[in-house]
Amino acid sequence: MLLLRSVLFNTAFYTDLIVRMIICSPYYFLVPRKAAWRVPKGWAKAVNWLMSKIVGATFEIEGLENIPEGGCIFAPKHQSAWDTFALLPHQRDPVYILKRELTWIPLFGWYIAKQKMIPVNRGARGKVMVEVMKRAQQEMANGRQLIIYPEGTRRAPGDEPQYRYGIARIYRDMQVPVVPVVAHWGLFWGRRKLVKYPGHFKVRILPAIQPGMDPDAFYAHLIKTLETASDQLLIETIEANPNLPLPPTAAKRLAELRAQPVA
Repeated sequence: MLLLRSVLFNTAFYTDLIVRMIICSPYYFLVPRKAAWRVPKGWAKAVNWLMSKIVGATFEIEGLENIPEGGCIFAPKHQSAWDTFALLPHQRDPVYILKRELTWIPLFGWYIAKQKMIPVNRGARGKVMVEVMKRAQQEMANGRQLIIYPEGTRRAPGDEPQYRYGIARIYRDMQVPVVPVVAHWGLFWGRRKLVKYPGHFKVRILPAIQPGMDPDAFYAHLIKTLETASDQLLIETIEANPNLPLPPTAAKRLAELRAQPVA
């Protein structure tokens, strides 16, 4: 049954994406950029609905009040394709730094260009990255929210963290609040996994880290904040979903946390 539901979901997911882009294109490309957000945000809501109705996976969000009014940086833990878009309906005007290859995909790449996303060659250095940061500053000056994954790529739930120092440099240069976000999407929609799992979990938006800290101090504080919250939420998520099959990384981390002495 799990496999059947997963196949049905994957079919519905890609069918909805393709049909929606084709049907909505006239509206999307003719209206102003901010108004055009209705299309991808509507798609994100549809995917969340499909996950709920077909797979049986649902989530709730805590801490929406922690999102600043103006420009800011979202710094989520990254586990799944799901977490790249599921929160779109709750983000006013997000901007992503993304790999340039995505802009080469027919139609999808045009959607990205419409929203003025920031493509980058992952191997780029020097002047190219300076231009990327300049673009990011310009977008956030207009009140947009920059989405950055501090670990750079998807990590399995409970896996050893591998943070990149680039987030500290961006924090130093941008001078805007950083909003840490944790959730264990990967327990329900794993990386490169066909099967999706039912259950209910929380997404926790933590209080913003204000600008002005020393970059090294900020980097250490961000890691501690994210990892502490992620560990706590891992325990909560697994306790709320006792029949959920765990990837080895999550099972190992859970055992480690339960073995720790109670403070």
